Amino acid sequence: MDALSRAQPRPRRPAAASPLPWARFSAWLECVCVVTFDLELGQAMELVYPYDFRLTEKEKTSICYLSFPDSYSGGLGDTQFSFRLRQSGGQRTAHYEDDGEYNREAPLTLQRESAHYFGYVYFRQVKDSSMKRGYFQKSLVLVSRLPYVNLFQSLLQLIAPEYFDKLEPCLEAVCNEIDQWPPPVPGQTLNLPVMGVVIQVRIPSRVDKPGSSPVKQFNQENLLPAPMVLPSIHELDLFSCLAPLRYCCDYRPYFTIHDSEFKEYTTRTQAPPNIVVGVTNPFFIKTLQHWPHILRVGELRMSGDLPKQVKVKKLTKLKTLDTKPGIYTSYKTFLHKDKTLIKRLLKGIQRKRPSEVQSALLRRHLLELTQSFIIPLEHYIASLMPLQRAITPWKNPPQIRPFRQDDFMKTLEHAGPQLTCVLKGDWLGLYRRFFKSPNFDGWYRQRHKEMTQKLEALHLEAICEANIVAWMKDKSEVEIVDLVLKLREKLVRARCQHLPVKEETLQRVGLYIETVIDSLPEDLQTVLHHH
Repeated sequence: MDALSRAQPRPRRPAAASPLPWARFSAWLECVCVVTFDLELGQAMELVYPYDFRLTEKEKTSICYLSFPDSYSGGLGDTQFSFRLRQSGGQRTAHYEDDGEYNREAPLTLQRESAHYFGYVYFRQVKDSSMKRGYFQKSLVLVSRLPYVNLFQSLLQLIAPEYFDKLEPCLEAVCNEIDQWPPPVPGQTLNLPVMGVVIQVRIPSRVDKPGSSPVKQFNQENLLPAPMVLPSIHELDLFSCLAPLRYCCDYRPYFTIHDSEFKEYTTRTQAPPNIVVGVTNPFFIKTLQHWPHILRVGELRMSGDLPKQVKVKKLTKLKTLDTKPGIYTSYKTFLHKDKTLIKRLLKGIQRKRPSEVQSALLRRHLLELTQSFIIPLEHYIASLMPLQRAITPWKNPPQIRPFRQDDFMKTLEHAGPQLTCVLKGDWLGLYRRFFKSPNFDGWYRQRHKEMTQKLEALHLEAICEANIVAWMKDKSEVEIVDLVLKLREKLVRARCQHLPVKEETLQRVGLYIETVIDSLPEDLQTVLHHH
């Protein structure tokens, strides 16, 4: 049943294809899988497309188990969900050659992953008397390294029903269309044609303002179909609520008992891992009851006292999946709840306000809360940056001062979150907890990297503004050669790391190097030109 074991010929490529086979396709997707239910094997891989894409046996097994709902449901029809799995078998050659430009421009929450795959699933279960089991059960799965939940689930809504009707030829046609798409470029609005529809979507950029997702309707030629406009390609809603902070731990949007990491995550011989898992099997309530936080998702009951249903509950009260929806935790909350927001949301439920409006209210609240939390940290870390006047051309740039938690805490009295947020509570305790988490480590590493690159860029600009001829007058040949080697090293680093430097500045540094070399004796010039 495995498509990889078949000796099928590669389909013919369109004339306008990229020089590398499937290069444009793999800018968006790794492959498309079809998983079916086999009476003897259970879930089985029926097809992988393109045919030459290689998944390891471990990856194929994981995809098969993750592509079907884990808990029994008598409901018929179509279901959509997503999963994330760890790549196995080490690095492999990719069709799409990415020099890292996408990740430099994209928001941290929408980075292309190198060690994990995302799977976007469209599962269909309908009665079918022609099947031995009496049911048609099959999943169409898009496998990608991009966390574009909204985009790929919308794409599946277009192609999956057609595929279940017309099967493989339909899938080949769709993949060939995707292979004509432009690559995802942060900050650009793209028109993506597929199956007679144009999906219009804007890829977010790092420079976008938090909370904005502008997609403008472009004027279309009469011959083109009206585009299907997606307001966002956002990552999982759970993590977009943390913006502009990035969740830096592991996560599995959908997790089953068959997962290869099941034993690793459920062991009681060590502390629970830093991970968020999404489960539907009641078995996990008992297996993971030692975990500190459990979010039970379900429909709120309209009868009774609504406010009591939304309060934080003690973990000991969670027994089964039949328990009321809510957050069950062994921790105490640091901040008081926003009663005004809760009243607005509850009133929206009672008035049957659209879920999109409710979500927008909650997102805005969480964004403002996170910004109030992060602004003091940003102000403090900016103060650790050396002054620009301390950067001189002929000395290494000064070091960024270390982050001292006690010094930061002292700034909160006059420049803390209370300036922008009305919520009361133990803000100091919240910061101390944050400092112990991988999320602080991830935030600090990223900001320190950006500041170091900014220092390098400012140093290059200082060199360009200096009088290099005057500097060389009283310098020995050894010092001048040393300068050439250091400037070359800086130039290579600036281009390899894509430092925030204008191309004009880099060209001027290159001319400076040539000027310095020309001032040396011919024998040294020859050596340096060949170095």
